[in-house]
Amino acid sequence: MSDNSKSLIGTKNKMGQTYADIEDFFNGKIPKEQFFMTGSEIVKEAVKRSSVGMSISYPITPQSEAAALVGELWVEGYVDAYFRGEHEFAVMSECAGASLGGCRVFTTTSGPGTLRAYENFPMWSGGRLPIMLCLMVRGINSPLSIQPDTIEIGMLLDTGMLIWHAEDAQELFDFILKGYVVAEQPDVHLPIAVAIDGFFVSHTKEMVEIPSPDYCLLPYDPYRSPVPVMDMETAPMRVMRDPFVMKSNYISYMTHTSWQLEIRAAIERSRKYTRKLMGGSLIDVEDGDAEIILCTSGTAVSQSREAIRLMKAKGMDVGLVKIKSIRPFPTEEVKKALDKAKLIVVPELNISGWMAKEIKSTIDRNSRVMVGPHVAGGMTMPPEIIVEEIEKEIALRKES
Repeated sequence: MSDNSKSLIGTKNKMGQTYADIEDFFNGKIPKEQFFMTGSEIVKEAVKRSSVGMSISYPITPQSEAAALVGELWVEGYVDAYFRGEHEFAVMSECAGASLGGCRVFTTTSGPGTLRAYENFPMWSGGRLPIMLCLMVRGINSPLSIQPDTIEIGMLLDTGMLIWHAEDAQELFDFILKGYVVAEQPDVHLPIAVAIDGFFVSHTKEMVEIPSPDYCLLPYDPYRSPVPVMDMETAPMRVMRDPFVMKSNYISYMTHTSWQLEIRAAIERSRKYTRKLMGGSLIDVEDGDAEIILCTSGTAVSQSREAIRLMKAKGMDVGLVKIKSIRPFPTEEVKKALDKAKLIVVPELNISGWMAKEIKSTIDRNSRVMVGPHVAGGMTMPPEIIVEEIEKEIALRKES
C-alpha cells in the first residue's frame, strides 16, 4: 500500500463510504450482518465495496444476472462506468483499455464466452493488467449445455492469470475483495480469475456474512504498476512503436521468453500475499492424518464432505484437503498435507481431470492418486458415487 493510499483510510468517497484497509473487512473492525443470498447477489455486494471504476459485460448464462446487478450499482453511483460490449471478445478487449487507462475493472463470463474471449487473457497478463474476472463456469461442449462444468478452469491454467476457486457464496465475496488487493500489488500486478461453479453457487441461496456497505476498499492507484501507465505523457502500448520482431528473431524470442518467465515469477510472488489473506495457507485440511484423503476444489469439496460423512459411518479413515488457489498452486502445502495418505482421491466436475494432473505432478509417489470420479456436462457429484468408486479402487488395489 502506498503512502498516498494509506492517507485515504478513514476518509469518504463520493457515495459516503469510508475507505478501509483490507484487514478491517475480516478482523471484526467493520460490523457485519448475515443475509440469505445467491452467488449473483453476492457479486453485487462485493463490487459495491470494491471501489470499481469500470465494469463491462455481455450476457451469457449463468453470469448474466450478476452482470446486470453490477449495472444497478452504476445506476446507484457505486461504479463509475458501465456498458455492454458487442460480444465477449470485445468485452475483454475493452476491459484491457479501461485498465490501461487507470481504472479498477470488473467483469464476468461463462463457458463459451470464456473461450470466445480467451485470446485476451494472456494479453491481460502480458500487459500486467490487474483485471478481476468472475468466472461462473459452465459446459462448453456440443450438444449445448448451460450446466456447471469446470473444464474451462483447466484451459486458463497457463494464461498467466491468478486463479482462485471459491466453494460457496461466502468465499466468493471474500475472494473478490482479497483478489483485488493481491492482484494490484506492484510485484504481482496480474489479472485474477475468481471462479465459482455456475448455478451451484451463482443461483443457489445460502447464508452469508458481509461487512457494512458503509465501507469500501481503497481505490486503485495505477501509478503503482510495474510498467508505465497510459497518461497524457505516456502513449499506450509504447513498446510497439519500434517492434522488435521486425529487427531480429533472436531479440524477439528472448524478449517474449523473458517476459513470460517474469509473469510466472509474478504469480509466485503473489503467494505471500495470498497466504496472508487466506488465513496462512492456500489449502484447508480436515483430518489430515487419515489414510484416505479427498483432495479437490470448488463445490466438489462440499460433495466430498458428504461422502466423507458416509464413509466415516462405515468406519473408514477419511480426510479432506480443500484447494483454494489454483494459480499459484499450493505446491508445498499439498505435498505436506498428502505425504502420509495411502490413497488420494480427486473428485472433479469435468472430464479432463486437470486437478488430478496438477496433484500428480506435485507430489511424490503419485501412484497413490485416484483420478476421479468425474462428472461432466452439469451433473452433480452424488456423494454415494464417490463412496462407491473409492470402495472399488480399494478392492482393486488389494487384489493387485
